[in-house]
Amino acid sequence: MPKLFNISILKRTAMPKPTPDAPSSFEPAFLQLGFRPFFFLGAVYSLISLVIWGGFYAGQIAPPAFLIDPISWHIHEMLYGFTLAIIAGFLLTAVVNWTGSAPIRQRHLAALCLLWLAGRIVINIDLGLSFWAILVIETSFIPVLLVSLAIPLIRANNRRNFLILLRLLVLFACDIWFLTSVSKIPLYIALMMVLSMVSLIGGRVIPAFTVSALRRTGIDVTQRPQPMLDRAAVASLIAVTACLIFAQGTVILTLCAGLSAIIHGTGMRHYHSLKTGSDPMLWILHIGYSWLVIGLTLLALTGVGLLELPVIIHVLTAGCIGSMTLGMMVRVTLGHTGRPLESSSLTTLSFVLIQVAVLMRVLGPIFMPEQTTDWIIGSAALWSFCFVIYLFLYAPMLFKPRADQPPHVIPTPSVPPTPSVIPTPTVIPAKAGTSARFPPTRE
Repeated sequence: MPKLFNISILKRTAMPKPTPDAPSSFEPAFLQLGFRPFFFLGAVYSLISLVIWGGFYAGQIAPPAFLIDPISWHIHEMLYGFTLAIIAGFLLTAVVNWTGSAPIRQRHLAALCLLWLAGRIVINIDLGLSFWAILVIETSFIPVLLVSLAIPLIRANNRRNFLILLRLLVLFACDIWFLTSVSKIPLYIALMMVLSMVSLIGGRVIPAFTVSALRRTGIDVTQRPQPMLDRAAVASLIAVTACLIFAQGTVILTLCAGLSAIIHGTGMRHYHSLKTGSDPMLWILHIGYSWLVIGLTLLALTGVGLLELPVIIHVLTAGCIGSMTLGMMVRVTLGHTGRPLESSSLTTLSFVLIQVAVLMRVLGPIFMPEQTTDWIIGSAALWSFCFVIYLFLYAPMLFKPRADQPPHVIPTPSVPPTPSVIPTPTVIPAKAGTSARFPPTRE
């Protein structure tokens, strides 16, 4: 009796597994990688929060005050709402490259998004829940995110990034501390944890991105590893955090913040920042990191009473975090949807306007204090407009499959994966007449 088919042929011709961003008909592209839903949610929530905040100062909108006061609400939601969403999207995407693991996607990713969204709902809307119910719902996102990241890191024995998990744990503890005490101290600690992530990850990717881009344009530059200085930068931020807890308004804060500014500024000496002026995709990251140096310098002045702490906080938040998040959101969105890393005119405009928003928020109240309300409203409006631009240009990309891969088509194994826009920091030195390339990684 003849065989109907040859099993060996089936084995040889078995279809390969789909790549992370090659969705099937029942797997929406929006839930293929962490940056897609979280960048969208973060951008939308930044608009909502800033409209409420600007409306509050204009006397038109009252922020939710059933749980915390308006100022604490603003600080908390910009950190634990907007910023944490962007951090989550970045880390959930980067961990795939760090570990070579399968991405967190679909139901798992949707569950994480719902936990984050539930936290925003209970903070903003009085549903009649008990305080402890609100506390559990609002704080549940971080530990679940932490475990989701820890599993692939531990399996890959990727000890280098365990410190990211520690920072998330501190953010979780500070969230509980703040909601149970309504003290500003845990918010300061949370801010410094976010800034330490900027210092740690920015110190890796900014020089790597810069060297790669400049070499492609024919500029001969090198990336010089400085591990001791990178560790010193992070350690100095821990010292500044301790000063914000125990030594606000003292010379000790001046010394620690000043030293941290010097360390971070020295670290930028090999970033080739002055050569990035023609590439908005690069200079927005360099400006964002520079705001960290400026903010630490100004923070040192608060220790001797020359400046007020709330003013400096906005240098670090709106300036450093705002510029870095917007720049990375654009870069990651373009790179991980298979599009060229090129800044459109509208994107460049948003990069410029977010700097204007920072200057308005910081310098306006200093030099024209009688018009502080107007400066705050104007700054919030400009910030919001920057993220309107992001949503207008990039939100459609988040919902669609990669541009370099037809929908519902599974590539053959012979097609190499697209290099990641979140590379490892190691740069392979270029030979004469060639450009440098980062080791290929999966999305």
